[in-house]
Amino acid sequence: MIWTLIIGAVIGAIAGMITGEKRGCLYNIVAGLIGSYIGERLFGEMGPQLAGMAIVPAVLGAVIFTAVITLVFGRSNEH
Repeated sequence: MIWTLIIGAVIGAIAGMITGEKRGCLYNIVAGLIGSYIGERLFGEMGPQLAGMAIVPAVLGAVIFTAVITLVFGRSNEH
């Protein structure tokens, strides 16, 4: 369980770097876990896996999730 949260945080942080959003550790975990779900549903389970998450689709899904959140709520104020 902790390993999944750590990997989710890393995936969310990577998505944040790609999109230019910096929203914090808790957001990174949520973005990584939801992004993993979205990415695996859209792109399948291609590539290497860690903690039960396919890394490439998870990052793509987290980027999509972050982009949607940014569209709905606006950019973060931490810039």
